[in-house]
Amino acid sequence: MTSEVWFLIIIGLVIFNFLFSNILDYLNHKNWKDEIPIELENFYDKEKYEKAKLYAISKSKAGLLSSIASFLFVISLLVFNGYGFLDQLVYSDNFNLFEPFDMNSSFAKSGVFFLILFILSSIISIPFSFYNTFVIEEKFGFNKTTKSTFFIDIIKSSILSILIGGFLLFIALYLYDNLKDGFWLWLWIGLSLLMVFINMFYADIIVPIFNKLTPLDNGGLRKKIENYSKEVGYLLKNIYVIDGSKRSTKANAFFSGLGPRKTIALYDTLIEKHTENELVAVLAHEIGHFKKKHVFSGLVMSVIQIGVMTFFFELCLKLPEISIALGGLDTSFHLGLIGFSIIFSPISMMSSILMNYISRKNEFEADAYAKETFNGEDLSLALKKLSVDSLSNIYPHPLYVFFHYSHPPLIQRLRALNV
Repeated sequence: MTSEVWFLIIIGLVIFNFLFSNILDYLNHKNWKDEIPIELENFYDKEKYEKAKLYAISKSKAGLLSSIASFLFVISLLVFNGYGFLDQLVYSDNFNLFEPFDMNSSFAKSGVFFLILFILSSIISIPFSFYNTFVIEEKFGFNKTTKSTFFIDIIKSSILSILIGGFLLFIALYLYDNLKDGFWLWLWIGLSLLMVFINMFYADIIVPIFNKLTPLDNGGLRKKIENYSKEVGYLLKNIYVIDGSKRSTKANAFFSGLGPRKTIALYDTLIEKHTENELVAVLAHEIGHFKKKHVFSGLVMSVIQIGVMTFFFELCLKLPEISIALGGLDTSFHLGLIGFSIIFSPISMMSSILMNYISRKNEFEADAYAKETFNGEDLSLALKKLSVDSLSNIYPHPLYVFFHYSHPPLIQRLRALNV
């Protein structure tokens, strides 16, 4: 295909992705019903239910504006040859912005190319993030973030993104420059190893950059957790409390790590709002994922997904017409990566549908495990509180669930528990 045809395909995919995403969002927030589900009648009064609907509408409107801004940014770069301009800029002979560093290496040129795009994208996205935090979340009583914490988080996350992104770019370019054909295989191996490493050490390396982790004290909750984990044959020693309340009143928890690195972090807001039995029930659900081999199968599927992605990435780099369609003069690694990210989106969507379907099935199995090994009623109460306290959408549109939900809707989970 010619570069002109590839340009039309890329433009078409950007427009389709924008329209499709926002149509789903519209259907989702229009799907609210007037009546409160019988399962939640004791948790919602009419005023709080209307508040949840208003929160969903506010988030949807803000999301639409953010989506429009991002869409216009990408379309402008495509239509007005912004990508091509940046490509020619970093390849120009007089480009010595970062002297005395060597700007002739492919890593330096691609690095500066993506750094400029990252800065421009951040300039567009930060105001929307600020509005979401200090207007919407504040209005509905969730925000606890100070402005200093907000901007410090942006600085930290930006540095982290640049470091990780720069490392990945360096590895990819090194493999591409030295191998050309078949470099996707080694990139697949490298990305897979990095994914496993991050999964193993997320709580040790990434989380402390933003939050404080404190070992759960030797009180009643820790004893109940340890007793339960022993009963089901799941060794768990790394139990922490994370200071989530410094940013939001919303409750959460997460598992990370494999083998001896298994770690559970309970948000202080979660401990504050739930009984000890409810917390153990939530933990039992998470242990269910390990016992049912969901974590291992999820890693395997992610590795396969990375392999498919890197294979198609190499195919895109072999087509100079894609780089030329984006304004380049010939094959360009960074333009090829931009083109790939757009062209691959239909395959990514199909992969996401499959992964989400399996994930929703796994959630039902983990719920059943918690019911069988601990207490279904406590898990049901925990799920209700988590949803109601965070004003979650309890009537998501089926199409939105099909494309986006990794967890089943609350009402489906409650009815499956049948307690």
